[in-house]
Amino acid sequence: MKKQIEIIYQDDDILVVNKPSGISVTKDRSGKMDLIPALQRQKGLDREIRLVHRLDKDTSGVMVMAFNAETQSVYSSCFEKRLVKKTYLALVSGMLVHERGTIRTALSQADKKPHLMRVNPRKGKPAITEYALLADFGMLSLLAVMPLTGRTHQIRAHMASIMLPLAIDPLYGSDKPVLLSDFKAGYRVAPGRTERPLIERLTLHAYQLGLPEIGDREPKTFVAGLDKKFAGTVKMLTKHNVNGADAFLRPENFEQIVSADTITL
Repeated sequence: MKKQIEIIYQDDDILVVNKPSGISVTKDRSGKMDLIPALQRQKGLDREIRLVHRLDKDTSGVMVMAFNAETQSVYSSCFEKRLVKKTYLALVSGMLVHERGTIRTALSQADKKPHLMRVNPRKGKPAITEYALLADFGMLSLLAVMPLTGRTHQIRAHMASIMLPLAIDPLYGSDKPVLLSDFKAGYRVAPGRTERPLIERLTLHAYQLGLPEIGDREPKTFVAGLDKKFAGTVKMLTKHNVNGADAFLRPENFEQIVSADTITL
């Protein structure tokens, strides 16, 4: 991986990074370098790094890792006990009935497609996801999503189950990129040119992560700013939707997101 991975925070025990979309946290079949070796190539990180939790390959955002086994064990336990507060930004398709909601449907692997998760109330594992509307752009909406459990593809499967799939999600929704022409009135592509998508990747980002107080460590909240394309998409949607900046229920949320500041809900 050529581009340096953003380091959000680092001390003797933990490393907090903004994982890019498209890089796996473990080795996969693509043969591409996974997260830890990529980090170890960066200046000052040529030491042991241990995973504390995971993100899907195509999900970007904040990740906490440990520099030793003891710290890894302590923080992994915090995730297992649901002591870590996780807030994702999700750009979804569809119309919301309510501004806030909680999804409580068990998930299991699909019988014929084990790489997919499906709602399975009888045999699935319990899964809980809370969500809140940040901005209504019309056909697309920006949500803050808070998973209270940590099932594989939980947000992706849960949002699709209530007819609010991610705007781009080849597994649970559409793989069609978001185009400016989809929502900007009067937009025209210059003759002989092809329109460039605003964003083509999975529209899910682990934005904010709150760690609890542990021993003499005070609680900390870390924010991973959106990458250039995702941030640009939010800005263009805000500029060109019918309601403009008023699409955001709380105007301060737009400023918080574009400046990579803590979101208040």
